[in-house]
Amino acid sequence: MKVAVVGATGMVGTVMLKVLEERNFPITELIPVASARSAGKKLPYKGKEYTVVTLEDAVKMNVDIALFSAGGDTSEEWAPKFAEAGTTVIDNSSAWRMDPTKKLVVPEINGDVLTKDDKIIANPNCSTIQLVMALSPLHDKYKMKRLVISTYQSVSGTGVKAVQQLDNEEAGIEGEMAYPHPIGRNALPQCDVFMENGYTKEEMKLVKEPKKILRDDSFSVTATAVRIPTSGGHSEAVNVQFENDFDLDEVRQLLSDFPGVVVQDNLETNTYPMPVYAHDKDEVFVGRIRRDESQANTLNMWVVADNLRKGAATNTIQIAEYLVANNLV
Repeated sequence: MKVAVVGATGMVGTVMLKVLEERNFPITELIPVASARSAGKKLPYKGKEYTVVTLEDAVKMNVDIALFSAGGDTSEEWAPKFAEAGTTVIDNSSAWRMDPTKKLVVPEINGDVLTKDDKIIANPNCSTIQLVMALSPLHDKYKMKRLVISTYQSVSGTGVKAVQQLDNEEAGIEGEMAYPHPIGRNALPQCDVFMENGYTKEEMKLVKEPKKILRDDSFSVTATAVRIPTSGGHSEAVNVQFENDFDLDEVRQLLSDFPGVVVQDNLETNTYPMPVYAHDKDEVFVGRIRRDESQANTLNMWVVADNLRKGAATNTIQIAEYLVANNLV
């Protein structure tokens, strides 16, 4: 099993290598891939060092699976070239997510849509992944009508430049700005760029992607995405109206039983999900589960996950694991 990690020197690529090692993914040959300026660098993996190669070189190396985390433009140009060479690409950018010819996959929810013919598979947006993990078992049982989501997203979702901005601000150092405003001791109601409708790209991903993953466009969604000064982990306040009424104990049980979801919901001990607890973990944590008393059949909950792991690297690798386990690659 030849596996290429495209964007191996980046923030998500680094976590991908860590998760591949932790999960003991069956690799016979690892091929770290990055831009020309990083070519020749050495990266450690399982006690050995591997030399970073360019995309031009990697596409000729008969790769079985390529895990892409190098941005949308790179994916649009290079994913088809790898696919034409017989490689199965699992892409972490937004390039292919809403392409009707490509699958958008969270394995616990819709891994069954994958076939051997899928040569470019899209990994959802980090905020979408944790959201649908919490919603899927509830939608199956009660059927969603409307979702209102407010996110509280860490700077690592923007990238290394944003993490550096926060570090600089906390240290009182002037430096390069990833955002149009300070992020330390602040909250920016802007994740990604604004669109003509007044929403950001991040907000519209939360509107569109859940419908594709859950294979249902009958429910409506609105979202507000906010960047906060945490270094890692995304949080979401989720308000969901169902067609059918629910029992809170049953809601907690459905969530607890769903693979990859952990319920943290004990008010007596002040137990609820927080980014600091989700750090370096693959689970999605759900708490503050309660009725919306202003409207029938409506639930409030708080959802937290490590955006670099389940929100990016881990979900990508879980897709690869699903392909291998089902002889689809």
